[in-house]
Amino acid sequence: MKQNSDRKTRIIIYSIAVFFLGVFLTYGIMYKFPAIFQETITKIEKDVTVTDEGIADAVEKVYDSVLIVSTYNNNTLYASGSGFIYKVDDNTSYIITNHHVIADGNNFKVTYTNGDEEEAVLLGSDQYVDIAVLKVEIKEDFEAVSIGTTESLRVGDTTFTIGAPLDNVYSWTVTRGIISGKERLVEVSLSNTSQTDYVMNVLQTDAAVNSGNSGGPLCNSNGEVIGVISAKISSTGVEGMGFAIPIEVAIEKAEEIINGNESNYPYVGISMLNVADVYMTFDYRKYLMNTELTTGVLVAYVENNSAGEEAGLEVGDIITEVNGKAISNVAYFRYELYKYDFGDTIKLTIERDGKTKEVSVKLTAKK
Repeated sequence: MKQNSDRKTRIIIYSIAVFFLGVFLTYGIMYKFPAIFQETITKIEKDVTVTDEGIADAVEKVYDSVLIVSTYNNNTLYASGSGFIYKVDDNTSYIITNHHVIADGNNFKVTYTNGDEEEAVLLGSDQYVDIAVLKVEIKEDFEAVSIGTTESLRVGDTTFTIGAPLDNVYSWTVTRGIISGKERLVEVSLSNTSQTDYVMNVLQTDAAVNSGNSGGPLCNSNGEVIGVISAKISSTGVEGMGFAIPIEVAIEKAEEIINGNESNYPYVGISMLNVADVYMTFDYRKYLMNTELTTGVLVAYVENNSAGEEAGLEVGDIITEVNGKAISNVAYFRYELYKYDFGDTIKLTIERDGKTKEVSVKLTAKK
């Protein structure tokens, strides 16, 4: 009996020893040759949730380069928005913001993250691109932002904005989202009316954009600026739709302004009405008697000695296409027209007295 007991004890001890030896050997192999287990680990990772540690480093990279832009009219605060230091040259900082932030102002100030406020000089702006450039004499050690690109940008990429929403009450607010769409065509009004005047080709983001964010940067997850916040759809049932001017477009216009080049657009020399609106305008309704069109642009007036008159355009003509591109209203007409330059000749498809024809227009500069 004693021999059997000793034998069982030895077997138990031996089994325990073998078990621990196996454990130590497995651990040693994993430590020494981790690649052997890589495939298994990869498969496991696909089934777990990846921890998101945030984008604080990217935000920190651009944060101090974002400024509050205050627009004054006769020393009375008229409007405010955001802007960012685009570049620093010698003793001057160049700040990009929106045209609509500085429109109708005659003096301007910028506020830095440390609370310092400085007078700024407006170098110029463009209402159609919605870009303006201010310059400030350097008195603070604030750097320019890093510029990114939209070329490799994909829908779903992380984005964030920094700005001063709600009239600076929550200055330097950071909001985060994704790229929701690229090359969105958004109709915008250049005045405080419901009529749209132009179409902008913009980036769409679901990062929260509020009043005061205008002119601030839209950044990627590396802290590089990829756009300039410009507009927001704000109506019942619409949430998370912010828009930004692609950085390439903004920089091209900013450099044009910095170099002192005036913004000029090709000119036809006609006054226009949306066909959809003419049905409610007694003076011009008669021109729609022989057409079934519900969209397009009605020529309401032709200037003497203009490109339009030279081409033979007449009051009552309905423009439906620009170089084969269908246009639905005045905003889209300008959008297509401004793709061309002075001296270019374009073809307009028009309907006159119920008949379709084409006219060639050699574009000129506005006199």
